[in-house]
Amino acid sequence: MIEITSRIAITEQELEFSFIRAAGPGGQNVNKVSSAVQMRFNMAASPHLPEGVKMRLARLAGQRLTRDGVIVIQAQRFRSQERNRQDAIERLVELIRAATVVDPPRRPTRPTRGSKERRLAAKSRRGQIKNLRQNKPSLD
Repeated sequence: MIEITSRIAITEQELEFSFIRAAGPGGQNVNKVSSAVQMRFNMAASPHLPEGVKMRLARLAGQRLTRDGVIVIQAQRFRSQERNRQDAIERLVELIRAATVVDPPRRPTRPTRGSKERRLAAKSRRGQIKNLRQNKPSLD
């Protein structure tokens, strides 16, 4: 079990790993060893995630989420397969933890009387400036 929070945990069986060749530096080794990890987590079918967390997770996942509700995470930061695998799991856990945080509901506020008065005073000042530009002084 991979513990996300005290109430939420997912099983390793829900994660699907495939190993691919990593891009970038690594010398001759990079061409023959598949050290990069592509991890897939079917968020939509996961029985361990509450619906609210799934909705926030879908929004947070962005481009990493497929149409089928699968989150795809690629990890190739390290040279070893096992460290990349752990990195992918840690990134998924951080993503799910971020989705468990519920934003407080927004309370609509009204402008204060002072802010209304300041806005109207600034508007009238601006209007006076523009009016002075139009009225040219007489040559009397």
